[in-house]
Amino acid sequence: MPGRRDQVSGHEPLRPGILNRRLIPLSFHLNGRRRSLRRWARGNKPLSRDRTRGLTATSLVVPPLRHSSLDLLQLLDDRLLFLFNLDRSGHGLVLSAKESHCAGIRKGARFSCRCWKLLGINPIPELLDKRLVFVTGKGGVGKTTVAVALGLRAAEAGKRTIVCEVSSQENASRIFEHAKVGFHEVEMRENLWSISIDPDESMREYVLLQLKVRAMRDMLFRSRIFSYLAAATPGLKELVTIGKIWELAQLDRKIKSGRKYDLVIVDAPATGHGIGFLQTPRTFAAIARVGPIHSQAQQLDQLITDHEHTGTAIVALPEEMPVNESAALERELRSEVGVAVDRVYLNGLYPERFSGKEAERLAELADGEDGIVRAAARAATSEHGRARSQRTQLARLRRRVKAPVKTLPFLFQPELDLAAARTLAERLS
Repeated sequence: MPGRRDQVSGHEPLRPGILNRRLIPLSFHLNGRRRSLRRWARGNKPLSRDRTRGLTATSLVVPPLRHSSLDLLQLLDDRLLFLFNLDRSGHGLVLSAKESHCAGIRKGARFSCRCWKLLGINPIPELLDKRLVFVTGKGGVGKTTVAVALGLRAAEAGKRTIVCEVSSQENASRIFEHAKVGFHEVEMRENLWSISIDPDESMREYVLLQLKVRAMRDMLFRSRIFSYLAAATPGLKELVTIGKIWELAQLDRKIKSGRKYDLVIVDAPATGHGIGFLQTPRTFAAIARVGPIHSQAQQLDQLITDHEHTGTAIVALPEEMPVNESAALERELRSEVGVAVDRVYLNGLYPERFSGKEAERLAELADGEDGIVRAAARAATSEHGRARSQRTQLARLRRRVKAPVKTLPFLFQPELDLAAARTLAERLS
């Protein structure tokens, strides 16, 4: 209909119940005058409630939500909540400043939960706003799967993301049903790459960056004395591995052909090795008091302990031993290593399928005479008991850790594949 203020040619108007993931207001009317959203959002003073009377959204566009749109989404902070100040009676939603507590795409932005829903966007976890994320935890808890799920979630949000495995592991490539990636940055999906960091290849790359001449590097590596010294130096492989991770996280890459990434996710070693792995740069900086090794190790340690740009996620299972180890791991990471622990993921949580009365009825059927019914009732009772036990461990974990705890469901599949990783990625919002 011509003359409507909430619509432009070729696009739907903003109506209750319409969730279009690309609807973004570009202009509004204030006191009868049309204003540019960009100019208003960049103004010196935010609008007060008294000055927002008569404020209406006027035009909507549908740009693709890629990097070019992140700056525009950044403008949707507390001041823009008044653009959607509608009531619950069918005319829309009331968005108060108190509700605008969700973390935005970039640091400094605050978005309303309902504003996200109005735009049809699932907000990415605050953890993925950082440049470097370490995923660690007890062995066998699903670290690689969670790391890949985080990578998929960040890639869907338009972030150029790379998932790094250490010690030449190839678990991520198996999830993507891809050939071994090796020490190469291989694109798995749109905006998502993978690399398996080989310590020996990292050493060769580091020496080449220092010597600048490939022939000298090859001659050095042919030396038996150098090979013996490198193999005998404790922690050297971990140091060059972290050095490669640091290089991947730089906007100004040292490797000329290297891509620039918004986010680097590291599938770090398990609990015991993970703490020593993250402490390696500090150890080398303390041993080498002066020289390039000292300065470079300090630079790596500063990146790891930079709470603004580097974060850590701990993965646990809803069992007594993994919960105990995860709580101890968080304390050691905070106190000894000094890293930021942003999130604890409790993986493999069974669903609660039955209420208390239904469980009592199942227990009665489990003692019945019908063999088929008895077997099915016993299986259901066993799963219900396991789900209750897992809730107990979830409560223990939340009491013992400081970081927020996010639960991930148990996927009833014989082998976790890319579809399973996508399911977990949807639950990360």
